[in-house]
Amino acid sequence: MSTSFQDETVDLGSLGERDSRLVAVLDRLTADLLAGRLADVGKAERDHPDLAEEIRGLWDAVLIADQFARSDPLGGGHDPRESPAPHTVIGDSHPNPEQPFSSIELLEEIGRGGMGVVYRARDLYFARIVAVKRLLRPDAATPAEIARFAAEARAAGCLDHPHIVSVFAVYFHEGQPYLVMPLITGSTLAKRLADGPIPAEESARLLSPVARAVQHAHENGVLHRDLKPSNILIDAEGRPLVSDFGLAKRVDLPVGEFEPLTQTGAVLGTPSYMAPEQACGGRVAVGPASDVYGLGAILYQMLTGRPPFLAATPLDTLLLVREQDPIPPRVLNPRANADLAMIALKCLAKAPELRYPTAAALADDLDAFLAGEPVSARSTSLRDLVGRLLGETQHAAVAENFGALFMMHSAALIVFYGLTNWLYLRGVTSRWPYVLIFTVGLGAWASIFWALRRRGGPVSFVERLLAHVWGAGVVGINLLFFVEWLMGLPVLTLAPVLGITNGMLFLIKGGILSGAFYFQALATFLAIIPMVWFPRFAPIIFGGVSAACFFLTGLRAHLRRRLVTGDAP
Repeated sequence: MSTSFQDETVDLGSLGERDSRLVAVLDRLTADLLAGRLADVGKAERDHPDLAEEIRGLWDAVLIADQFARSDPLGGGHDPRESPAPHTVIGDSHPNPEQPFSSIELLEEIGRGGMGVVYRARDLYFARIVAVKRLLRPDAATPAEIARFAAEARAAGCLDHPHIVSVFAVYFHEGQPYLVMPLITGSTLAKRLADGPIPAEESARLLSPVARAVQHAHENGVLHRDLKPSNILIDAEGRPLVSDFGLAKRVDLPVGEFEPLTQTGAVLGTPSYMAPEQACGGRVAVGPASDVYGLGAILYQMLTGRPPFLAATPLDTLLLVREQDPIPPRVLNPRANADLAMIALKCLAKAPELRYPTAAALADDLDAFLAGEPVSARSTSLRDLVGRLLGETQHAAVAENFGALFMMHSAALIVFYGLTNWLYLRGVTSRWPYVLIFTVGLGAWASIFWALRRRGGPVSFVERLLAHVWGAGVVGINLLFFVEWLMGLPVLTLAPVLGITNGMLFLIKGGILSGAFYFQALATFLAIIPMVWFPRFAPIIFGGVSAACFFLTGLRAHLRRRLVTGDAP
């Protein structure tokens, strides 16, 4: 038995049952994608909950591979037969005599990208030169590509701003849509950046009106979602204009009314300029803060000459966007302006709430820089400090893999520390029974714990870090017995020290995952007090507090996972 996946044949008989199901699921999703149908990744995750993490991770790679397979980044190698001949006259297949825009004459091709071709054309009615954009491969266009084209027309057509490229009209010729837009003579920001970093004042002057334009779009319910240098045009007078609303999303309409491009698990955008919440493929809501991130990525490249994240492959770039912080601009370019570097890094914060609240606020800071006034990015408010301290990191989603396991672990802690306290109350003074509980017993449980975790999918790098944190805790417990023996102290005399060592472990988890673990660290530290006051019950006090911390964390992660996968009641 075999099935095809991305033009490769996989012998399912040579795979395990789990891998066979994974290949089959991805094959079905890929077939839907290539056929232009909705690839419902959310349903696939609900149907196969044990494969959910792998499906989502691999599906991101499929989408990026498909996006770049369809693109022609060098702008060459196309078949001239795909393009209408020069001086072709296009118009509505069923002309309306009351419609003044009756026909357009294509003159010459002036550019092409991954999705479309742009022509210089003549509007025969108004006797003016315009730009006309059509799909790159109209005969092979999928419904999703046509929907993206329509999205650009709807989004740009409802915006009226001097720094946004508007859409005059939409025509159909031989069943294919054409967008009629103003012809912008000049260049793009991407071409300007090909020469390297841009001086500080010029960067701020270019980006400030772009941010104002993005704010205008947001106020009219439109998210751009694909801000990057190649989508910023610079006209002959040096004015920047935002273009290409092909991935735009309307946020002021009911779900589904203007969502032709969005599907569960879809990764939409350009990896190097994509916000972390976009790179998560729908696990986190995308909003105006995502466009603020894109503006920050553009500013970062203006300062350094390169985007904030760039790797050998699009998938590797996505992983950097999700997991790494950008290199400070002044490390890459020591001559970069310090204030603009702070502005860029604020835009590029992983947590949306730590970025500028609006694109207008970003523009205000850029204008303040141009006026020689202090920028807000340099002032750290109490809210920002608390947000950074208690907010989630980019690795917080890893905790979803441990929801049920953490709750099971809390029960195991009650058993281990309850047994320890029982032996202590029974007058057992030999250290060996206690050592066996926390070496053989806890070690056996750790083996079971991680075996169960591996059944849920590959173990990530961050999870391996957490495993080492756990291992450090186990080593610390057993070294406590060793120190008591060296000092000649009765067994469990130093039990309150467990509150110190394990509280520190929760602090480490707070830095890796979420500030919520800081509260658990505090609870563990405070447990030292009753452990000292009631030494006969110190083990069960510590075990109870630790178990409660793990249970609450596990319950929260479990409920969050069910909510994300759509299984919440």
